[in-house]
Amino acid sequence: MSDTVASMLREAAFLAGEWICDTEDTIAVTNPANGEILGKVPRLTSVHVNRAIQAALKAWPAWRAKRADQRAEVLRRWETLILNNLESLAVLLTLEQGKPVTESMAEIDYACSFIGWFAEESKRHFGDVIPSHLAASRLFVMREPVGIVAAITPWNFPCAMVTRKVAAAMAAGCPVIVVPSSQTPFSAIALAGLADKAGVPPGVLSVLTGNNRDIVHVLTRSTDVRALSFTGSTEVGRLLMRASADTIKKVSLELGGHAPFIIFEDAEIDKAVDGCISAKFTSGGQDCIGANRIYVHRDIYEAFADRFTAATASLKVGSGLTDGVDVGPLINLDAVEKCDLQVRDALAKGATLLHKGGIRQRDTLFYFPTVLGDVDESMLIYREETFGPVAPLIPFDRDTDITGMANDSIYGLAAYIYTSSVARAWDVAEALEYGMVALNTPKMTGPPVPFGGYKQSGLGREGSRFGLDEFTQLKYFCWRKD
Repeated sequence: MSDTVASMLREAAFLAGEWICDTEDTIAVTNPANGEILGKVPRLTSVHVNRAIQAALKAWPAWRAKRADQRAEVLRRWETLILNNLESLAVLLTLEQGKPVTESMAEIDYACSFIGWFAEESKRHFGDVIPSHLAASRLFVMREPVGIVAAITPWNFPCAMVTRKVAAAMAAGCPVIVVPSSQTPFSAIALAGLADKAGVPPGVLSVLTGNNRDIVHVLTRSTDVRALSFTGSTEVGRLLMRASADTIKKVSLELGGHAPFIIFEDAEIDKAVDGCISAKFTSGGQDCIGANRIYVHRDIYEAFADRFTAATASLKVGSGLTDGVDVGPLINLDAVEKCDLQVRDALAKGATLLHKGGIRQRDTLFYFPTVLGDVDESMLIYREETFGPVAPLIPFDRDTDITGMANDSIYGLAAYIYTSSVARAWDVAEALEYGMVALNTPKMTGPPVPFGGYKQSGLGREGSRFGLDEFTQLKYFCWRKD
């Protein structure tokens, strides 16, 4: 580990502009590629959480009173510092999360894009004038910051999910308390250190480490915390909605996905293969918009399966810091066991093993990419989000069948369509019950995009001009002229 990376790896929480590292109780953070302990972070108590809330309350009036361009200037300085430390942050991210360092560098760049976007978008967050129904009166609407935001972020994108929430909330005029995953806290801590150097006032941004359940319990019960933003599983999202109900918080949730990847018989097979490899195996399949059900028209099923299987077999598995690696380790043993369970269940129920990957070395977190053929709705992998490098191929026959098959899920985050017919693409895209649909491409995310889903894939949107709405509230004025 280089000196620069080591300096980024700070074994401390960030609270009200101060580093907290003197707690007796700590949590170890390990490298999923080899199991080695990277460092330890403090297990904060409810006393620390309440201190963070009080610091945010104290900081809020001055922060919200700043002009949008003044807040934007602070955010821009933060963005510059992150870009100046991109390589070190990427190595740190790979060390704690496991993904290939090239993907980590792309994530840091992606994370920065949200800071720059919201720095500018905050200047265009307009109000409105309402045609009056009252004599001699003028009606106006403006947006105001909602207040203290609790941002609970996941382990699979430990930098990008922080900035996508924090930049929007701060740009809107809100202080933010970040609770990163205890499996990958160092990226969020490093970002907080750079935010401090950029001049973010004490209390406007805190990063709390420890037992997430205990920390979030205090945040959800607090009447001073006015909004909660969470990225993670649907199961936890349900719990957070319930926990936030008593204090009527504004809740935004980016939850699980079970993305259909639909390939029609008129698709360009090679492009569909390349797109599906990217949509399935980026981040080792540990992505809420990753392709989970790969539907292939029966007329091209064998040709696609052959080429896709060959491409999968060529993927290199290993430590994310090794040159040329395509797929790193999974985040923990539960993730490995879930993949293995789904594969065994599918094979027992009649699926075919097109490419045998799986567990090749016990006591590691590497799960080699696997391809299953002839998957159907009786199998666990058809119903459950995999979050790992297992690709299930499902043949279909008619256009009239596919939308029903794809929509047969509690999830509705992202979907992919490959076809050369514009009319078919639009018809299917409009029929799909998903918040985001990509046509003939695996790439759909970015700061201008309103990221979010339908059904039990969440509430609200992140990114885009709509992303600020999650952290603001409407105020209406009625002014009588006389």
